[in-house]
Amino acid sequence: MPQADRERSATERDAMARALQLALHGPRGVNPQVGAVILSPAGEVLAEGWHRGAGTPHAEIDALTNLAAAHGPAAARGATAIVTLEPCNHTGRTGPCAEALLDAGIARVVYAVDDPGVLSGGGGAHLRRGGVDVEAGLLRAEGTALLDSWLTVQRLGRPHVTVKWAQSLDGRAAASDGTSQWITGPLARADVHARRAAADAIVVGTGTLLADDPALTARRGDGTLYDHQPRPVVVGTRAVPQEAAVRQHPRPFLQDEGDDLVDLLGRLREFGAQRVFIEGGPRLASSFVRDGLVDELLVYLAPTLLGGERLALGDLGVTTIADQRRLTVSDVRRLGDDLLVVAHPDLPAKEED
Repeated sequence: MPQADRERSATERDAMARALQLALHGPRGVNPQVGAVILSPAGEVLAEGWHRGAGTPHAEIDALTNLAAAHGPAAARGATAIVTLEPCNHTGRTGPCAEALLDAGIARVVYAVDDPGVLSGGGGAHLRRGGVDVEAGLLRAEGTALLDSWLTVQRLGRPHVTVKWAQSLDGRAAASDGTSQWITGPLARADVHARRAAADAIVVGTGTLLADDPALTARRGDGTLYDHQPRPVVVGTRAVPQEAAVRQHPRPFLQDEGDDLVDLLGRLREFGAQRVFIEGGPRLASSFVRDGLVDELLVYLAPTLLGGERLALGDLGVTTIADQRRLTVSDVRRLGDDLLVVAHPDLPAKEED
């Protein structure tokens, strides 16, 4: 590779790393977190921008606006736009970014991740047709990691769903009298709270809410709240008591009858939820598993025996071994005396042509 190309490659990688950092300034929600950096033909940073949420200018437009304010409206001509996500190619609340880049005179566009949207995708091809030099996939892995939750929503049409439960070695989630606090130890519980803080909604059934009175907050070891708190969701028809701890949650809880879990996930997506954390109890967890709505299972195993009938999962519709729900284990880790097993449902095998 010629020296000039090597220098450009290194400059663009640095600019993409910066754009990924800028993207984190934007909120996680219905829209993706996107960052943009505009470079001069000599590789100097001319302007930066990021997307600040639904209805606001996209990262490319934000960067172009900042560029015009600092250097004049003609400064984009011949410049390079570095963007974490392929520029959009449709008109929503804002106009298509691909067209805006063309109009501004941008000569080269480099982006990390392809836009999977049927309507919004295709911006790269549109730019190429307009004579712009386009490169896709720079720091793709890092860009995909940044947009993991949003990309999952685009692929599935619903939020990513994690189901978590704690159980004894003999598969029980509670003792015969219904008590379950605590089966696991402090390290396992701290891990659960850290994962709650990464979720946008936390869902619990009324049975568990009435039995355990969970606060459904994400708390650090010292009891303080994480900065990000998942929205609490209560599933079931029984009334939530006025003195319930969930009523003290920093965010108002949503109650749903639970007769249509697909509809519930759809409404949570509309609220901006990308990751949903199912806390239980067994009936609710079983419903999500039975309906094929689970993307990740977190099973915390405690070295204890409880016996009795209070199983961690109920009926899954498995009446014969041929119907068993096979899983792929992606991680097993020790948390004090407990074990965490992370597993994912196996995808159906593709039929041969």
